[in-house]
Amino acid sequence: MTDVPGDQGVPEPADAGLLPADLARQLEALGGQLVWRIGKDELSDEVVVRLGFASATPRFAHLARLRSAGDAELQAALAEHRVVIEWVD
Repeated sequence: MTDVPGDQGVPEPADAGLLPADLARQLEALGGQLVWRIGKDELSDEVVVRLGFASATPRFAHLARLRSAGDAELQAALAEHRVVIEWVD
């Protein structure tokens, strides 16, 4: 299972030319407030991405466990549309 803090950064417009500076700052601020957990469901072969605000972190512990998934498994699940996204309140 992979725990990744939400602060991954957003490309600056000068770097990628994709986002206006204000939108990039807003997305970066939002990303800093998010946490997520990625893994495989214990009962199925689906990859689950659980996403929520940092304030919801304690609720992640009450959800079904996720098994570890390597990069190759994650890529295969994406290609086969076996990815489930869950919002944790």
